[in-house]
Amino acid sequence: MREYGVPRTAAVTDAENLTDMVWSNADRFPDAVAVRRRLDGAWVDVTAADFAAHVLAVAKGLVAAGLAPGDRVALVSRTRYEWTLLDFAIWAAGCVTVPVYETSSVEQVTWILADSGARAVVVETAAHRAVVEGVVDRLPEVDWIWQLDGSAVDELTGLGAGLADDAVRAPLAADVATLVYTSGTTGRPKGVVLTHRNLLAQARADLAAFPTLLRPGNSMLVFLPLAHVFARTIALACVLGRTTLGHLPDVKTLTDDLRSFRPTFVVAVPRVFEKLHATARQRAAANGLGQVFDVAERVAVEYSRAPGSLLLLAKHVVADRLVLARIRAALGGRCRAAISGGAPLGEHLAHFFRGAGIPVYEGYGLTETAAAICVNTEAATRVGTVGRPVAGATARVLDDGEVVLRGDMVSPGYWNNPAATSDALVDGWLHTGDLGAIDDDGFLRITGRKKEIIVTAGGKNVAPGVLEDAVRRHPLVSQCLVVGDRQPYIAALITLDHDELNARGWSRLSTDDPGLRAEVRKAVDAANALVSRAEGIRRFVLLRDDFTESAGEVTPSLKLRREAILKTRAAEVTTLYS
Repeated sequence: MREYGVPRTAAVTDAENLTDMVWSNADRFPDAVAVRRRLDGAWVDVTAADFAAHVLAVAKGLVAAGLAPGDRVALVSRTRYEWTLLDFAIWAAGCVTVPVYETSSVEQVTWILADSGARAVVVETAAHRAVVEGVVDRLPEVDWIWQLDGSAVDELTGLGAGLADDAVRAPLAADVATLVYTSGTTGRPKGVVLTHRNLLAQARADLAAFPTLLRPGNSMLVFLPLAHVFARTIALACVLGRTTLGHLPDVKTLTDDLRSFRPTFVVAVPRVFEKLHATARQRAAANGLGQVFDVAERVAVEYSRAPGSLLLLAKHVVADRLVLARIRAALGGRCRAAISGGAPLGEHLAHFFRGAGIPVYEGYGLTETAAAICVNTEAATRVGTVGRPVAGATARVLDDGEVVLRGDMVSPGYWNNPAATSDALVDGWLHTGDLGAIDDDGFLRITGRKKEIIVTAGGKNVAPGVLEDAVRRHPLVSQCLVVGDRQPYIAALITLDHDELNARGWSRLSTDDPGLRAEVRKAVDAANALVSRAEGIRRFVLLRDDFTESAGEVTPSLKLRREAILKTRAAEVTTLYS
């Protein structure tokens, strides 16, 4: 067993809460630019005083609507200014935010709203509203539905206009701030309880880890979903550190928005860095500079690994002029660094960007730890690891290799799920289900996974069981194994029931038959309807032979041996991503 911990910078007191930073910034730095929001195609400054006024006005509207301290308010929206505004306003009213991915299926939305007992729902679009209204008859606790595109902010502001400012109910650090639903192995999302203390401890730890990035006057453009705790906690750290925050709802315009917003740093999942690298390579090749890019890439990686030699330094200067400076320009020209989380970042990619002048600080955490509980920092980075524990956190590797975690940012448990809570939290330690190792300097390296949750390259957590079970319901299907860990999308290996094939006039050699594939596609489509688009099966391969016990692919009770199948069917998995 090995352990490494870092002392707190400052403990969160019982009297503190997440809204304190909003009021404090408005009182002490009223003219500081808290947010730059996109209006009519231009970035418009929102001062700390203006932001606090917006939060207060919406919070009073929530109170006037009859919401009481502890009531849950669901938020279904893309990343936009109003998301952060509503988050703080919900807290200022003493309520609990329940984020819902705007891509969630009807079944997922229904489950989250029902399990959380949400009394109000704020949606972004008419389509979102239609989903909620279509199931509201099964949600007796929902009293209000407000729509952002239908002037929800103005409606709430008007509703609370007659209330005194002291009508808002400031919560305490121990109070629940949010329920963040994350996929479980059963397929039913579990509501992770995060308190004001959890999120404040995380925001303060982020400031301690990145004092140069998260400082007044710098800026960060958030384009990841704020329903994901990773983006949300970094956004909180920006407010706490008075780092100007911007929101981008549609990543299709990411390149143009990066150039116009010009952030000091960005936060992204590995897939974003992969696409940035691939796009740069494609553009270079289109201009007849593919070989030049490849040479520059090798120089950047070598420079990151060991920048000592004068010859290498000279090569790097040339590579920077020809290629690497364009990478920085694509991020707006002012970007000094990036923070990566949600999924593993490859060492080659990390060295490439560091060699290009944009160090990518990789971290590790779970929803249950309010995002990164370990992270590489400005002061201490080791590529290939996920860094050291943040301030106030301790990481321990048990004798069986499992990583367990402890700290003020660790969730007290799961909403309405004492069994899951007792399984995950043992003697104050969160059992992650991940395998790892801690080196002599305290850097954690994640080496594997005990649990079966798949984490895509985009950072999306996917429970394979719900998809596999749904596909297996089709009579033509014998077995289904969902894959996609560290890959750009979810895919599946599907075996066929030979008796059913014969009955329908096909043989096991008919795996390329368009009619057969179309029939199996129906099973895949039915499974995809149960989850969000990001969790759905994008590609599948039909295998001619079933998984067998003799090959070590299934147990005697026919349970799939996931790791064994990934080895025996490695060639087929490769075709899914080629």
